[in-house]
Amino acid sequence: MPEPTIQPAPDRPRSAVRSLLRLWPYVKPVSRRLFGSAGVAVVASCLALLIPLVLKWIVDGPVADHDPSGVWLGGGVVLLLGLLEAGLFGVRRWLVARPMAGLEATMRADLYRRLQRLPVAFHDRWGSGQLLSRATNDLQILRMFLTFPMVFLAVNGATIVAGFAILFFQHWSLGLILLVPVVPLVFLCAYFEARYQQASRLAQDQVGDLTTLVEESVLGIRIIKAFGRHRSQADAFRRQSRELRGTELRKARLLADLWMVIMGLPDVALGAALVLGVTQVADGDLSAGTLVAFLSTALALRWPVESLGWLLSFSNEAATAADRVFEVLDSELPPETGAGTGPEVTAGGGDGIRFSGVRFRYPDAPEGTPDLLTGIDLHIRSGETVALVGSTGSGKTTLTSLIPRLYEPTGGRVTLDGADAAGLSRSALRRIVATAFEEPTLFSASVRENVLMGAPDADEADLLRALEIAQCDFVHKLPQGVETQVGEQGLSLSGGQRQRLALARAVVGRPRFLVLDDPLSALDVHTEALVEAALRQVLATTTALVVAHRPSTVMLADRVALMSDGRVTAVGTHHELLAASTEYRRLMSGQDEPATVPSGGGAAG
Repeated sequence: MPEPTIQPAPDRPRSAVRSLLRLWPYVKPVSRRLFGSAGVAVVASCLALLIPLVLKWIVDGPVADHDPSGVWLGGGVVLLLGLLEAGLFGVRRWLVARPMAGLEATMRADLYRRLQRLPVAFHDRWGSGQLLSRATNDLQILRMFLTFPMVFLAVNGATIVAGFAILFFQHWSLGLILLVPVVPLVFLCAYFEARYQQASRLAQDQVGDLTTLVEESVLGIRIIKAFGRHRSQADAFRRQSRELRGTELRKARLLADLWMVIMGLPDVALGAALVLGVTQVADGDLSAGTLVAFLSTALALRWPVESLGWLLSFSNEAATAADRVFEVLDSELPPETGAGTGPEVTAGGGDGIRFSGVRFRYPDAPEGTPDLLTGIDLHIRSGETVALVGSTGSGKTTLTSLIPRLYEPTGGRVTLDGADAAGLSRSALRRIVATAFEEPTLFSASVRENVLMGAPDADEADLLRALEIAQCDFVHKLPQGVETQVGEQGLSLSGGQRQRLALARAVVGRPRFLVLDDPLSALDVHTEALVEAALRQVLATTTALVVAHRPSTVMLADRVALMSDGRVTAVGTHHELLAASTEYRRLMSGQDEPATVPSGGGAAG
């Protein structure tokens, strides 16, 4: 099993505040309601701080004077303040619920859009679970942070300042005692914060790795069952789960220590203030009402102070989530070099497909490894079909990926009808180039939607024509015909059926350039012959490059290009190469010996 893909954290010193400030462009459109909710919450908290002052009046006034009516009046005021506080907190929740849900949706849409635009090389390097956890778990953490912890960091801070002002107003010496723990608390919080940041980042990366493992196990369940690998998969799952559990326990220990400090020091100070206050009341230097108000205010401040531990820990998790999301959003997009999408850009001069000195190596290839493609020179004339033949690992699939710019060549250039492919916008390029890969990918959608993905503007006649060319008669026997949902990855269909639908998707738009990577490998002999007969009509109207492994597929082509060690070593008709090339004869006789695949990237083909 491959090692988990964990993206490293940035090298520069991490600042939680700096990470969270990057959310401002998303927060700005809803900032009025967000700040309004914070203001409402501050008012509600301050109303709660008025209750101890009412208690002071009750104890020093009606209680001391034995006035029941005054006690009832004071109780009514306390009840009114409590109801106002509860109502204002309800308003605060109403103000932020809808905007924060919209903010999360906007960020998720931006993340998804960026993932769609990032090059294939990016997706080769990242585990799918890492990306999935960023689009779900991390964005949910950010929404929760903006909804509650961020607001209450400000609210509780304001409450603590207002509360201490009231404490000092009531009795400055007792208030000073409660201030003593502030300095050690600041240093201890900073100490725990640095360690919690590291544990939080590790935990969230481990969640991504575990998600990848689960996703691969679900999608590959047939392989796991066929080879009896459920025990090894279970062992891998338990190992990664134990690692995540260990990290979460470390977070819990750090959080427990932080809470112990945040709760313990203020309580010690409160106990000291209580002893001193009771002594002063006994000596007649302090009224009982003032002591009750002082202690009530101090107790009202317990939640704002004690919650700082949780708020700070959640803020660190949110900062880590923001870092992980922006790692994707900051990933460099390939340059969009095309100047436009009109006919003048894509019309070209009828020169077909031309590879001129094309070199390629995967972006993550180790230093010193040779290029996978070492100087490809090949001309596919307009209207011609060329079959690409070579040993496993010779670079066939990689070469075909350069035409639609799934990868960018590291040297040389690819031209389409005389126009440099690197100079065309990707949208324009992919309107004139269609592809079908050896491993067909279908989506959880209807047959119609899967096929028309190759040409969204195609009509019903185009759809039926494409299905007929690809010999997809089985579609009309499905429960809802072309409207039948094919299921995730198309696994409700056979391999040959999936491959035929992928071929239909490639030809439905009548592309000017067609790239087929061994598109008939999963078909039986009878179906293959039918598809080949229909496909000849399509190939007669387009310029095509077809990766072939069998003589029957080679016979579809006008000429054949033989690849070896990253170069085109021979070009000719099938019969010419049979007569002139020992390697070609060996390949066509089925004696292909796998070549060594150069390291550093995806399948060489």
